[in-house]
Amino acid sequence: MARKDGGPDRNEHGGGRKPRRSFLGNLFYWGAVLAVWGLIFAVVFFAIFARDLPDTSSLYEVDRQPSITYLDRSGALIAVRGTQMAPPVDLDALPDYVPAAFVAIEDRRFYHHPGFDPIGMSRAMASNLKAGRVVQGGSTITQQLAKNLFLTPDQNMKRKVQELMLAVWLEMKFTKKEILALYLNRVYFGAGAYGIEAASQRYFDKSADKLTVGESALLAGLLKAPSRYSPVSESERAATRANVVLNEMVEVGAITPAQRDAAVAEPVRVSRTLASQHAQYFIDWLDKQIRGLVGEPTEDMVVETTLDLTLQTDAERAVRRILDRDKGRGVEQAALVALDGEGRVRAMIGGGSYADSQFNRATDARRQAGSAWKPFVYLAAVEAGYTPTTPVVDQPVTIGGWSPKNYSGNFSGQMTLAQAVAQSTNTVAAYVADQVGRDAVARAARRLGISSEIGLQPSMALGAVEVSPLEMAQAYDAFANGGKRVEAWGISRIRTPSGRVIYSHGAGENGQTINNPSLYYMNQMLRGVITSGSGRSAAIGGRDIAGKTGTTSDYKDAWFVGYTGGFVAAVWVGKDDNKAMRGVTGGSSPAAIWRGFMEAALPRLAVQPIPNGPPLPEGWVAPDPVGDMMGQVQDPYAQPVEGEPGPPIIDGQPVPTPAPLPGDQPVIRPTSPQPTVKEAPRAEKKADADFF
Repeated sequence: MARKDGGPDRNEHGGGRKPRRSFLGNLFYWGAVLAVWGLIFAVVFFAIFARDLPDTSSLYEVDRQPSITYLDRSGALIAVRGTQMAPPVDLDALPDYVPAAFVAIEDRRFYHHPGFDPIGMSRAMASNLKAGRVVQGGSTITQQLAKNLFLTPDQNMKRKVQELMLAVWLEMKFTKKEILALYLNRVYFGAGAYGIEAASQRYFDKSADKLTVGESALLAGLLKAPSRYSPVSESERAATRANVVLNEMVEVGAITPAQRDAAVAEPVRVSRTLASQHAQYFIDWLDKQIRGLVGEPTEDMVVETTLDLTLQTDAERAVRRILDRDKGRGVEQAALVALDGEGRVRAMIGGGSYADSQFNRATDARRQAGSAWKPFVYLAAVEAGYTPTTPVVDQPVTIGGWSPKNYSGNFSGQMTLAQAVAQSTNTVAAYVADQVGRDAVARAARRLGISSEIGLQPSMALGAVEVSPLEMAQAYDAFANGGKRVEAWGISRIRTPSGRVIYSHGAGENGQTINNPSLYYMNQMLRGVITSGSGRSAAIGGRDIAGKTGTTSDYKDAWFVGYTGGFVAAVWVGKDDNKAMRGVTGGSSPAAIWRGFMEAALPRLAVQPIPNGPPLPEGWVAPDPVGDMMGQVQDPYAQPVEGEPGPPIIDGQPVPTPAPLPGDQPVIRPTSPQPTVKEAPRAEKKADADFF
């Protein structure tokens, strides 16, 4: 009921009636409420995530590890380890298609978004949900730059939000051109190269302003996964990815279809130094030594090495050719070490493929030496009084319950020591080692440079000793250089890029470790291995060559170590799992690798004949030349073994490859005791010596 005084109506509880808001009024009211709360939430949200944002003042600072640049003996670049940076490139100095390649494949709407791309993010999210895993990314170039400049690679919500915030900040502070220039100068291209200029130098040996369309597409394709799309180790995958980039460039109008077709037709050639990936085994070997020489690097360094890239390439080709040829016989891995007479490493192959396995079989693998060990036996023998013409007998022999057998299972009777060396006769080597003392053999091997453990069991005489190819090359170098001991080395000098010398290899003195006439005798007998023995397939016309084959039980390891005047190379082939190959002996695959390498290397080296070494004793008369000393070796086992392949082909010419000669493979089988023949007084042995 209305009041008489005209005041407003009130209900019986004394309350007034509130007018109802209109629909628009409610919409405005609740919109304002939500906006306020949304603003509060946004402020709190960004406050939380912005609380530990990185300092953006570090935009132009580069936090990187010092780089180490490795040069070969002529100053050619082998590799760069650590971070390689280059001066920033002006975007205007690059051909238009270079930045266009990166925009086309990484962020097609780069010039039209505010730092993040909602369309791209939605597309990536849909693709990932459909696949059930991450198959596509939605990050823009600006986001990638923000991540590379300021953030860690952690994948979590906080980092992603911070990436978006920093991307927007970059877009507000810089122009699109400046952002793209920053990106191209800082992004990682693999192989230790940061920035387009460093990548261009590293992969193509040219500055970025000289890049072709195809090279630009290849570099742009790398960014998705630098190791997966490396043109060095994954050339086919890299080429496929580059074609994808070229098609994207056509689609966005960066190049014409004709330019794409021309780029596809023109092969992209990777830098020779990067293509020579096997040299990375050598760099790995040196990398371990540098810290010991100069400590942990705190500045960029240049390491001048002893490697010869031309010889390294020759070695790679020789190894690859025989691995491909003999893979049907179970030859899976190979190692090669080549030294000059001073012990400088000129070439090193640590395996069949550095991309597949970085384990360095040249320096770190220890494999049984087989008959390649026998020169240490015979060196101890000639130092104890034997000569190449000393008569020995190939007959059954038992030493401490162990009875070695020859590869053929037969015995040839009386022969000279030189003939026993050439034929790699097991029984004679075992008997001679027992006569002169296996401790004397171990001391001879130690003296020449074998550092691995040497057991004194009777089978040691036949190479039941595990050694590395580097050790074998080092030890045989004494036969090649006039009898001087060497230690293999690969670093000539370490300096800063400005020229300040940090380390220099001293001249050193290689002590005389083999005297005469022992050295003369050994070189004559090891020449006989090549002229009429188990290493005939390694002979090179007109060259003074000597060496020794080696094959272990069940064909698990095969060796050839050969030399000429002042240059030696050791070759091993086998399998990493230590399983047997199929009839591969030291005179087959290893000798073929050695010969292929040396035929290419010797003209470059201009080596001399094997030196005689120190003066011979006064009044000493040299024995007959090696041909007469060897005699006419009647080898009943020289016919090809049934089921084995024919002679190897090197450079289109067949090379006679003899079947395994008696003794090239130690066979350990106990038999009843047999008589032995004594040719020389037995050297006194250390009773308490178990290992050397």
